[in-house]
Amino acid sequence: MMFKDAQEFMPGESSSNKHYRAIFISDLHLGTPGCQSEALLEFLKTHTCDTLFLVGDIIDGWQLRRKWYWPQAHNDVVQKLLRKARKGCRVVFVPGNHDEFARDFLGHSFGGIEVLEHAVHTTATGQKLWVIHGDYFDGVIQFAKWLAYLGDTLYEMALKVNRHLNNMRGRLGLPYWSLSAYLKLKVKKAVNFISDFEVAVAREAKKRGYDGVVCGHIHHAEIREIEGVLYCNDGDWVESLSAMVEHSDGRLEILTFDPYSEVQIAAKTSYLATA
Repeated sequence: MMFKDAQEFMPGESSSNKHYRAIFISDLHLGTPGCQSEALLEFLKTHTCDTLFLVGDIIDGWQLRRKWYWPQAHNDVVQKLLRKARKGCRVVFVPGNHDEFARDFLGHSFGGIEVLEHAVHTTATGQKLWVIHGDYFDGVIQFAKWLAYLGDTLYEMALKVNRHLNNMRGRLGLPYWSLSAYLKLKVKKAVNFISDFEVAVAREAKKRGYDGVVCGHIHHAEIREIEGVLYCNDGDWVESLSAMVEHSDGRLEILTFDPYSEVQIAAKTSYLATA
């Protein structure tokens, strides 16, 4: 098993459409002002795959119940996903806590998009990856949902500040920077929560006999080994603007998108698991 150096791809290169065995995206939070729908659309247009996994929190039902917000760009994202399914890409939707309403339709297919409680993806190197959103491993979600709703409201406020901050940074020619992600990594309790979450998910994957797990939920993109299990988190399209992809040789990579940079797609982490 080995890590490879990060790479950068210029916009002209990505416009030729990069194709992968699989792409994993989660936490789009369509239906909220924080969703980076324009960047997501650009990514979906220029990155194709055999299988696309939507790893939960695609539509934010929590926010939509409070206040309806659905601009054309969010509709365009949904149409793009449906178009991918029509054109032969296998699209699998694993609902999360924010779109838990979709769990009432497990086993059904809508516009060619399969709705599953969890999925299993086998990489080109034969690694079996368990695909889940991850909210079942969040104690706050499971045992104090009211606290989760409160945290969601405060989080949305932080994202609003973040949008204004990055508008100013964009005018100054500075790269995109996530205030909320920075705060999460600086607050000790948040760091401990992320670590505990990752270990719990990896241990459950190992218990079930999988080689690794792919999840979302905590908006923290990462690929690393935990107790002999490959832990993968594809990040989000609110803060980190990231996705995980599998190349034809089985190499897994986290790609990040900077809406304010000429270098639009950069490989953050690359991992190749070998037998």
